Amino acid sequence: MSAAMSPAKPTNGAAAAAAASSTNGKFKLATHVKYEHLVAGISGGVTSTLILHPLDLIKIRFAVNDGRTAAVPQYRGLGSAFATIFRQEGFRGLYKGVTPNVWGSGSSWGLYFMFYNTIKTFIQGGNATLPLGPSMHMLAAAQSGALTLVLTNPIWVVKTRLCLQYGGADGKSAEYRGMVHALAQIYKEEGIRGLYKGFVPGMLGVSHGAIQFMTYEEMKNCYNEYRKLPIDTKLATSEYLAFAAISKLIAAAATYPYQVVRARLQDHHHSYQGTWDCIKQTWSFEGARGFYKGLQASLYRVVPATMITFVVYENVSYYLLQRSKEKKLA
Repeated sequence: MSAAMSPAKPTNGAAAAAAASSTNGKFKLATHVKYEHLVAGISGGVTSTLILHPLDLIKIRFAVNDGRTAAVPQYRGLGSAFATIFRQEGFRGLYKGVTPNVWGSGSSWGLYFMFYNTIKTFIQGGNATLPLGPSMHMLAAAQSGALTLVLTNPIWVVKTRLCLQYGGADGKSAEYRGMVHALAQIYKEEGIRGLYKGFVPGMLGVSHGAIQFMTYEEMKNCYNEYRKLPIDTKLATSEYLAFAAISKLIAAAATYPYQVVRARLQDHHHSYQGTWDCIKQTWSFEGARGFYKGLQASLYRVVPATMITFVVYENVSYYLLQRSKEKKLA
């Protein structure tokens, strides 16, 4: 009998080990969370937003301009938009929606970089020199994008609404007095669904970040492998700038239409029954070109914004991580 029961002991031990392993696995993910990536991402997002917000505002106004809504001003081009907004709304008009944009960009980039690096490091098993390949980079980036959007979508709705207030510098015709007032009003009048307008195309837009990060990471890895260096070797500022610009151009060209659809769904001057209705109406009245309205203004903004964000992020995160290592060794 004892012989018959003796195999049970290893089985129970194996079960206990498996349970312990599962518990350890959950805690292992938490050990890869580093606040340095959050702080560096916020720094990059805020810096680029403060410099380039006027281009973001113009991009949104071009994107929602379907040629059928009388309330929407008509601009002949980028220069015309700058001049018209400055003349009619003053310098402050170019920075309408900047507060939620700073909050949104800062929190989005901070959370995205933190989630992405946590997931990536977890997949690598803590070995930063282990290359993941395109598919795993895309998976990590897609998961990070989805988590970030769930947390930040209300901020983007508010930013869009504030950017689309076309009143003069006196602000008398403004529907929203600021970010907090806009959040409260949208929730009061439209409920939680109002704060999550554009969420579906936003989730589709997760592919934008996935393509961008996959391209960026693969270029860095290939470049370091070509130089016969570890893939996590720090690069020069000019190299970060080049890789960030190329990755952004590729991602923007591939996924821009979702941004038009999302902006239109979030615009309170238009009324659509949902994402598919917005796509059908845009196609019916404007054709394929309708899905690329504001692309020029977008590229003028997002390419330099990404370059600034990534350079600030890479340098700030490197500095913070190095300082953290030195503290541990001290």
